[in-house]
Amino acid sequence: MQIELLIDASKEELSEIKRMICEAFVTNELFHEFGEVDERRELVYKYMNIYTDYVYESKALYITEDHKGVVGFIHSKKAPLFPQLKMLFRILRAIPLKTLKKFMGHVKQRENSNKLYSKKTHIDILFVCVDKDCQGNGYAKIYEHYGCKLYNQTTASNGVTRYNLVWEK
Repeated sequence: MQIELLIDASKEELSEIKRMICEAFVTNELFHEFGEVDERRELVYKYMNIYTDYVYESKALYITEDHKGVVGFIHSKKAPLFPQLKMLFRILRAIPLKTLKKFMGHVKQRENSNKLYSKKTHIDILFVCVDKDCQGNGYAKIYEHYGCKLYNQTTASNGVTRYNLVWEK
């Protein structure tokens, strides 16, 4: 299956992609600080809509040819600053500070898990999302297909695990 950079998406197309991403992430334990699934739905939608805008505006949003899977990845040396600042400002306005502070605390617990490779030029995988109806059909095997190997995993105190992968020639 081919993936391609999403550019010049219509508002409707981007809206549908955001819906797919939000639905996939609303149950993700990454967001358990936002409350139980039903309680957190609105905040997760706000957060992931903002984050998806950042990924799209950074020219880092890739989509499968059937539009059932998306991946955000960006070159470590080419991450544009303006979209990052815009995202940060929007998140600070959309998510209650108390919730955001707990969320970021767990993110910090996992940030050192990538020390081995983070100083080198690399590709950051921002997220991978597969339409709920297509999950379990091999869409996320893109890592293995392109030769990535798991070299580390770290679990924060909230139970969320970060997986670090590396691609070697």
